Amino acid sequence: MRLRNVAGSREAISESRFVIQNPKEQKNHWKELFGNSNPIQIEIGMGKGRFIMDMARLHPDINYVGIEKYSSVLIRGIQKMEIEELPNLYFIRMDAEEITEVFGQGEVAKIYLNFSDPWPKDRHAKRRLPSREFLARYHEILDKEGNLEFKTDNKDLFTFALEELEPAGWKLDQVTYDLHHDEVMMEGNVMTEYEERFSSMGNPIYKYIISR
Repeated sequence: MRLRNVAGSREAISESRFVIQNPKEQKNHWKELFGNSNPIQIEIGMGKGRFIMDMARLHPDINYVGIEKYSSVLIRGIQKMEIEELPNLYFIRMDAEEITEVFGQGEVAKIYLNFSDPWPKDRHAKRRLPSREFLARYHEILDKEGNLEFKTDNKDLFTFALEELEPAGWKLDQVTYDLHHDEVMMEGNVMTEYEERFSSMGNPIYKYIISR
């Protein structure tokens, strides 16, 4: 996916009070940053921020951290926060490979992966966010009772993600191959920008919820 560069986005991100500028310094200290002991949930690859901002608005008793590596995308989330500031949400611009350097063991209650880059070439499999390599990283930061939710419209990526669970030592709690026609898993569903677009085109949305 080619992203259009947004002039001045890096500078704006570096100056924004909504962005954690030195996230590695927050490891094991996130509750101090938020000023409470509420559970912390993170979205890796938050895009323009619609999903995580809706979640933060709906659940003020949960702390949220949105992670996005592309400045040209993250800037859109910042612009939304400038209009409607949410006290239980911060952003980080970083690569997901560094996740264990930012969150301590068991510091995260839930992880969301929404419409992640499929990295279709086999040689790039390790870069896929639901790969066993990333699942090992999530294992380190996720609370023992925590879980991970993954949504995509990419059937091949979803098949790959399911095949990665057993070798990674994770278990499948819930799964659907057509989320928007699954009454149980649609309950309380919060959509992303991609989800709204793809589902309006008639594309089925795949989702699983997994835990250790």
